[in-house]
Amino acid sequence: MALNDYRVALVTGASSGIGAAATTALAEHGLTVHALARRADRLAALAEGHSVVPHALDATDDSAVAALLAGIEPDVVVLNAGTSKAGALHELSAADVDGQLALNVGAVLKTLQRVLPGLIARNRGHIVLIGSVAGVYPLAHSTLYAATKAAIHTAALSLRAELAKTRIRVTEILPGRVRTEIHGRSLGDPEEARRRLFDGFETLEPEDIAEAIVYAVGAPQRVNVGVIEISPTHQAYGGNIFAPSASQP
Repeated sequence: MALNDYRVALVTGASSGIGAAATTALAEHGLTVHALARRADRLAALAEGHSVVPHALDATDDSAVAALLAGIEPDVVVLNAGTSKAGALHELSAADVDGQLALNVGAVLKTLQRVLPGLIARNRGHIVLIGSVAGVYPLAHSTLYAATKAAIHTAALSLRAELAKTRIRVTEILPGRVRTEIHGRSLGDPEEARRRLFDGFETLEPEDIAEAIVYAVGAPQRVNVGVIEISPTHQAYGGNIFAPSASQP
């Protein structure tokens, strides 16, 4: 049976990592999941054996997203698509700034604008925003990314206040370090990311975040799980302190 009798979900950034794990988890709980991402081959593989409808498009393509959302009525909306590039703010290009703002903030807010009227009219649904611990704690060499995630954090809190008199719930997930491809793209070298961030460290897997999403969406209708901060056991202080996995008992 679908979570809370929800039937349809939309997941952005669905081709890998957290988005792919969330898509699979929601489909396994009986929802038809509209999976949005740019990589058609990844989406096709994800759809095999699941009630997943792939949509190969860019989340920042306003007209394409508008056309898609005009044809579906999602009960659960997981806004996960995002990008990052490591580096001190003054070292980044104007294109880096524009790109992260467009995807991490603009695409999220514009998608919300398009799905909210339907959710409000039906007076049901659940919005899940994938933020980051970087949005609430200082993180050097990630000022731009942190600023975009801080915007999502504030938007989630404010949106929850706007919708408090409805049956629409809002959850923000604040992951710590998760083993996903975004780190390799951020550093420009997947192998370097693996060596620096994962080798010798205990980290989260995308499925851990998907389980948190399922927990929040599956909570009784009277319950709104507002914010979930989830990090590896050996990660603390909002993600700025790490202990090598060798320190495990």
